Amino acid sequence: MKAFASDNYSGVDPDLLEALIEANQEHEPAYGGDSYTKKAIEVLQKTFGNNAAVYFVFNGTAANVLSLQAVTQSYNAIICADSSHVVTQEVGAAASLIGCTFLTAPHQQGKITPEMIENTYLKGSAFGRHSNKPSIVSIAQTTEYGTVYTIEELKAISAMCKKYGLLLQMDGARLSNAVVALKTSLKAVTVDVGVDILTFGATKNGAMFGEAIIFFNPELAQGFEYIQKQSLQLSSKMRFLSAQFIPYIEKNIWQRNASHANAMCQKLAESLSENPEIKIVYPVESNQIFAIFPQEIIEKTQEIFPYLVWDSSINLVRLITGFDTKLEEIEQFANLLSF
Repeated sequence: MKAFASDNYSGVDPDLLEALIEANQEHEPAYGGDSYTKKAIEVLQKTFGNNAAVYFVFNGTAANVLSLQAVTQSYNAIICADSSHVVTQEVGAAASLIGCTFLTAPHQQGKITPEMIENTYLKGSAFGRHSNKPSIVSIAQTTEYGTVYTIEELKAISAMCKKYGLLLQMDGARLSNAVVALKTSLKAVTVDVGVDILTFGATKNGAMFGEAIIFFNPELAQGFEYIQKQSLQLSSKMRFLSAQFIPYIEKNIWQRNASHANAMCQKLAESLSENPEIKIVYPVESNQIFAIFPQEIIEKTQEIFPYLVWDSSINLVRLITGFDTKLEEIEQFANLLSF
């Protein structure tokens, strides 16, 4: 089966699988004391900044929850767009485990703007100690709708956060796709624009599992090792999470895989655009497409190339390409649309 349902459907990039096999040869110290984890941290510090504090967890939900938990109290509030993954797709994990309230603003093509942040902050803190105290803004890059924040937009968001003493956390589950789309570097869209905490995803871009939580100010990570253990995210055989990040960065696998996924998505979007009955709803800027399909097209194509019906009331569907999507698969799907 090949699918456009999610980039989580794919297998493992062969180079990353080879890194896992290499890490499996000898005994290594447990719980992150191994040579692979130390090397992976060094590689990520070289990419994002030598002072960065780096931790590895199993999945994206844990990365989001723990990175927010590290810098919040139960009386705090987290500001984000109402479309944010942390609110809509993680079963309220952050609110449940941290105890924080989320203050959401209506998204604009998946994004939150500085003005929305300001308005939400002022409204949310209007009653002082009787309100939850906003302390951090959470954004996703790419957004839940596959759109990409520009560097200028990120700088403006960061400036608004600093105006009100808010931290800025970035959900980077698909950060690589955004960086490729912007034709820039990982550091340029994170550290250089004022992001305080990053969850750097690899699973959706070819890894077997594993996300990195990166605190660009190490003071924000004080006590995090206890949070990681208490939250069931301290892997005893940490090297199998971290080893993948070494070639992922050093061999630019993140860039290679994201470039391919984005390119295949553009090809898919071109095919969809040729059908006048299909309407693409959001700009196609990374590896996701949101489009409205006629019901007969859904019935004809979904079982052959599974994809997600995002909103069945209007037949809004989501299609995602990955590092292993092939051009002939795009062509096969396009042929299904020609009936």
